[in-house]
This record gives sequence, C-alpha cells and structure tokens, in this order.
Amino acid sequence: MQSSVANILLLVVFIAMIYFMMIRPQRKKDKEDREMRASLQVGDEIITIGGVVGKVTKITEKTVVVETGSARNKIEFLKTAISSVVRSDAAKEEAKKEASNSEPEEEKKPDRDKKVTPKKLTKKSDTAEEKAEEK
Repeated sequence: MQSSVANILLLVVFIAMIYFMMIRPQRKKDKEDREMRASLQVGDEIITIGGVVGKVTKITEKTVVVETGSARNKIEFLKTAISSVVRSDAAKEEAKKEASNSEPEEEKKPDRDKKVTPKKLTKKSDTAEEKAEEK
C-alpha cells in the first residue's frame, strides 16, 4: 500500500517539475510575443525571424507591410514572422529629448598632454655585477 502511494506521489512531483520548468516559461514567452505583436504601430522598426530589418508601413489583422532598405522596398509579412520590435521613431525622439534635458555628467578623461617616459629596466644580474665592480 505504501509503495503505491509513494509511486503516485513521485509521479505527481515529476509532472509538477515538468510543468514549472518547461511548460510555464514557454507559455509566458508566448504571451509576451502576442502582446508585442498586438502593440505594433506604423513607424516601428522590426526584425523578422528571417533577419529582415525594416519599418512598419501598414498593419492589417494578420499581416504587416514592412519597408526595407534605401530603395524602400515593401514586403508583406505575417505578424507571426516578427521576432522583435527594435524601437519606434516616437520612442527614439522621446529618448533624445530626455537625454538633452538631463544634465550632462562630466566624464573624467585621462590627461594625454603629459609626456610619459618609460623607466629603464635592469636585470638583477646586471645590478649584482655593477655592485661588484663598485667595490
């Protein structure tokens, strides 16, 4: 009787470990990805799962039109093909404003005007010979 209870308890503990170590973190990551894709806006810079970098120009229910390169080529991707949002233009402008409003901290720079001369290195055997010659 006790061995069957112990086996069932061991099985329950094993299933709980699998849930907390594998299933739960994956669900959390999937939820974050869904929220990121739902919050896309026109003007955001994105990176696709294939490595294409571009700016969002049009958003539909399931697809996104991305403008890439200096030739302004437009490519349509599924929303699920977007791996990350780099940063939107509006967020970049806000960051620049905040940086300019904050007081600049003075950085200590090394004084490069001073001329440094290296010290002469001597060997221990040389100094012993010189001492012997001096005596």
